[in-house]
Amino acid sequence: MRYISTRGQAPALGFEDVVLTGLASDGGLYVPETLPQFSAEELTAMAGESYAEIAFRVMKPFVDGAIDDETFRELVRETYATFSHDAVVPLNQLDSNHYLLELFHGPTLAFKDVALQLLGRLLDHFLAKRGERAVIMGATSGDTGSAAIEGCRACDHVDIFILHPHNRVSEVQRRQMTSVLAPNVFNVAIEGNFDDAQAMVKASFADQDFLDGTRLVAVNSINWARIMAQTVYYVAAGVALGAPARQVSFTVPSANFGNIFAGYLASRMGLPVRQLVIATNANDILHRTISSNDFSRQELKATLAPSMDIVVSSNFERLLFEAYGRDGQAIRELLEHFSREPAALADAPLARLRELFSSHSVDDETILEVIREAHQRTGEILDPHTATGYRAAEVCRTDTATPMITLATAHPAKFAEAVARAGFAGVDLPPHLHDLLEREERYSVLPAELAAVQDFVRENRRG
Repeated sequence: MRYISTRGQAPALGFEDVVLTGLASDGGLYVPETLPQFSAEELTAMAGESYAEIAFRVMKPFVDGAIDDETFRELVRETYATFSHDAVVPLNQLDSNHYLLELFHGPTLAFKDVALQLLGRLLDHFLAKRGERAVIMGATSGDTGSAAIEGCRACDHVDIFILHPHNRVSEVQRRQMTSVLAPNVFNVAIEGNFDDAQAMVKASFADQDFLDGTRLVAVNSINWARIMAQTVYYVAAGVALGAPARQVSFTVPSANFGNIFAGYLASRMGLPVRQLVIATNANDILHRTISSNDFSRQELKATLAPSMDIVVSSNFERLLFEAYGRDGQAIRELLEHFSREPAALADAPLARLRELFSSHSVDDETILEVIREAHQRTGEILDPHTATGYRAAEVCRTDTATPMITLATAHPAKFAEAVARAGFAGVDLPPHLHDLLEREERYSVLPAELAAVQDFVRENRRG
């Protein structure tokens, strides 16, 4: 399996190099040169298997010998043994044909755990094999940071630096990052927004001279291994509800687009997906693009769903690459235009996207309304991000005979403010986090300046 850049000017790489590289040298994102295909018989055979076994089968073609089967199977088994539910990502039935896919049973209570618990193990495996150390830089709007830290805190060959927007994540989200006092973990609160942090991470990958030769590794969803691991739960949920004998649909709270792009890949690999619904909060570039071909930046809005407070969706580039027939030059030109002024997609690529994707956007008032409504109807308290998906599923669903699976991306206890504003007393944190709000914190506040951040990383890395 070889991996190519969405911008067409970087060398093709194997799996190990893609995991350790992250962003391509031409600024693009890596995608597989070809996608594996699962037959109806292979999908049917996955029904009833453990999540770890399904994960091994789905991901094995992407790894393609970079890790021997026995070692890879054990890495996968260790990863999902850290989850608190034996099903790892259980399905919760809401009504006759609407389900929640609960992705929050990992150590940090968010869907990011599904991929990042594995990515940390992959990184340590490859770096140990090479006798190298690496620096991880990542930007987070809330959940990626804590999941990455949890996945890497025990890594022997990695120092991890996570940037989050100062005072723009929930207290639980912040403390899940800043209370990890491991010697290889560094938290940086940026005096700006998520896009400022993400831009500095991307700039650091584009010019790594500030690290004097030390390898820089990405754990954001620009890293292909994140997408690969997320593809698994679409397959697992689909076969649990009768695929491939029947179609399934998914609604996904979407910001950086990596999560729902994994669903798109699952459909391309053989899972019969009828509909992929993009749910956004008031930061709605994805909804505007799909619904009205308005591919433009707008001012960031702080919302009750802060993990989705993103102006530019980095992983959307991977989908655009597919929609434009894998034409790297066309993607370069489109994104260069987008960087300067509002853009629009060409008619044919947009039509291709609309064949599978639909979208809906909700504001804060609607999020609170949905949390109350969903509880009244189902007894479940949804986190504000999942609430966007719940409403989008209702609005955009085209066929009630097809099972609709809404991805529950975070535990409601991570967003106590939104839950309280919806009229509920609150949701308790799980036992392993019961004392989180009393734990010691350690983090540094820095200006949103590239030089200041790079100096901090260079001065604090170990070895």
